[in-house]
Amino acid sequence: MSLTKGRGHEKLSARPRSVIPGRQRWDIGVVRGRPRLAAALETSLRAAPGVLAAHANPVTGRLLIHHDPCLTGEEAGRTVLKAVAGAVREITGSGQVTTAGQAKTDGGLALIAVGASATVVAVAVPASLVGLGAVLGTTAIIIRSAWRKSKRAASLEPSPPKWARQPPLLTIVGRHRKRFYLASALSVLGQLMDMLLVLVIGWIVLVLVRGESAALISVGLAGATTQIWVLAGAAALVCLGLAALSYTAGIQWRALAHDVRHEWRDRLYPHVQRLELRYLEDERTTRMARLLTDDINQLGTFLSSSAHEVLTLTTSFLVLVPVFLVFAPQIAWVAFLPVPIVTWLSFRHHDKVGPDYVDVAEKESALNSRLTDNLAATATVKSFSAENHEIQRVRALSERYRDSGKRLDRGAVSYTETVRVSATVSLAGILLLGGRAVLAETLRFEIFNPLVGLPQQVLWKLPNLGNVVDGYQQTAAALHRVRYLEDLPTESGTRGHRLDVAQVKGEMVLENVTFAYPGRAPVLRGLTMHIAPKKVTGIVGVTGSGKTTIAKLMMRFQRPESGRVLLDGQDVTGIRLRDLRRAIGFVAQDAFLFDGTIADNIRYGSFQASHRRVVDAARMAAVDEFVETLPSKYATKIGERGVSLSGGQKQRISLARAFVKDAPIVVLDEATSAVDNETESAIQHALRDFARDRTLVVIAHRLSTIRHADHIYVLGADGVPAEEGTHEELLRLGGVYASLWRLQVGEAG
Repeated sequence: MSLTKGRGHEKLSARPRSVIPGRQRWDIGVVRGRPRLAAALETSLRAAPGVLAAHANPVTGRLLIHHDPCLTGEEAGRTVLKAVAGAVREITGSGQVTTAGQAKTDGGLALIAVGASATVVAVAVPASLVGLGAVLGTTAIIIRSAWRKSKRAASLEPSPPKWARQPPLLTIVGRHRKRFYLASALSVLGQLMDMLLVLVIGWIVLVLVRGESAALISVGLAGATTQIWVLAGAAALVCLGLAALSYTAGIQWRALAHDVRHEWRDRLYPHVQRLELRYLEDERTTRMARLLTDDINQLGTFLSSSAHEVLTLTTSFLVLVPVFLVFAPQIAWVAFLPVPIVTWLSFRHHDKVGPDYVDVAEKESALNSRLTDNLAATATVKSFSAENHEIQRVRALSERYRDSGKRLDRGAVSYTETVRVSATVSLAGILLLGGRAVLAETLRFEIFNPLVGLPQQVLWKLPNLGNVVDGYQQTAAALHRVRYLEDLPTESGTRGHRLDVAQVKGEMVLENVTFAYPGRAPVLRGLTMHIAPKKVTGIVGVTGSGKTTIAKLMMRFQRPESGRVLLDGQDVTGIRLRDLRRAIGFVAQDAFLFDGTIADNIRYGSFQASHRRVVDAARMAAVDEFVETLPSKYATKIGERGVSLSGGQKQRISLARAFVKDAPIVVLDEATSAVDNETESAIQHALRDFARDRTLVVIAHRLSTIRHADHIYVLGADGVPAEEGTHEELLRLGGVYASLWRLQVGEAG
């Protein structure tokens, strides 16, 4: 299955790389190097029926989609092909994509047009003005061409999100526009003051070289000494004004950057916390952390540095053009000759390195993820003597990151140095043509001397434009990643019926539930299970039989594809999520502890719990056995992820956390799998007392954990109960449970 356009059009190859139920990977040739087209495809596919998620990579030209397993592979493929063809067709209405050759032809025709116009106009207009007109006209054509290209790319997106239709700078600034406008005004005034200082210094040099100035005599300042003193005083005042404006502008830009970083982080982190679990499970932790730190920091960095550079350059040119036209038109064209060159280079650099920045970010994310995983798995690596293997893996990722960075840096340095050369050549041209004009007495030295420093001041800033463009590219890529994350759907904690936790009876029913993870076969098929209120229900089964999935469905971490999950007769999808999760205490198999004290970790989620309550819960979970041996007791710091504790100790703290919550329903997912038999026996005794007035669901591999349960479900490999009953009933049945019991207690064969 593929899509290819014929001659006269750019080749649009769309071929599947891998197809499994619920997931497909494609090579989409036309997406490569076109970030906006990639975004358009993502938007279109996410809106398509049955598509759960889509991600198109403009660097590699690859597409990944997750779709409803009920959708066949062929149907999903047709959806992809339709999205590709539809997006490209909207470029011009015919599906034709402008090729690089056509773009070059358009640019060449534009330059020919400028040249022809200049030749015709030269008959009636002075050559200096013709040259300036050609410079400005060429610049306008380059900008217009880039604008039209941007508009064509924008038309690819059939229904772009609101943020994509706003200028990136205004999107980043958000509600801090007043401070942005104030900082911008201060930067503009500072640049005007800077240019005024150059003029004053030019007049001082003029007086020193030529003696007293007739222009200053005309305003009542006679004598060279008097003029020098007045000009020096004026220069001092201008310097003070410039310093004050520069300081205030710098403070405002930096304050704006801090405000923007804080606002975006404060806005994005709550969104991440409310993301649906399936999206969080699909993302690397390091990638998510990078979005919340490096990418958001980049938004502020651009404002604190590059925005000021853009404004000062723009102000300089807006002032210099009329000044040169009025006072020195014969050298105006050479003063502004770098403008079209730098403009063209900037747009070309922008188009060329955009995908490179995305590629570098992906390589960096992969490297950081590998480093984080390796540091967290040091014991595992050493136990298999796999140090050399991991060294090679990190080295390979580092080499890819290095090569991507070098490729990006070559383009950036080449661009910056080309701009620098253009500025130097222009300065030399100003001195040459201006000097000849002064010697020929067609340009007064009194005018040329102050003016010659102004272009020099601006032209030496032009190389910074390379850093500005690079900063813009990094910021645009960071903004796209941040907004992509912000567009992912979240859970609603307030939508649905209120649930009075104090009135919860604790009856839960899974009614004909079917569930499958994206790209996999169903884990549960038509499962029906009754969890009686204020009773202990045990769930056992082979690995992969769906035990943990049942807990996730009860917590509404996942939603069933068909069937219902009921709490006291109400569908959990209709209950306010916050109320539902307040009613259920959940202890996961992989106990997670935060960097803090033992007491803080036990109190987590019940932040106002008293110390007495914490100690009581710790005693029930047998935490006190090892806490009392520690010098700082419950105030002991346990480090990131509880690295200083054993697996069993972490599980006990996690269990104590559920005891403190005191919810009417408690779900334990392998909550005591890492503790020894003696400790488990003590915990089981405490659990029996704890479960007298609440519903307890115990998921376990170790059958001794659930032998005292009021009812036990034994799941088969197909996610359907193979057996159910009490411990004694299942032993008498002589089936799967009885076999497992004999194996675990050493009674088999």
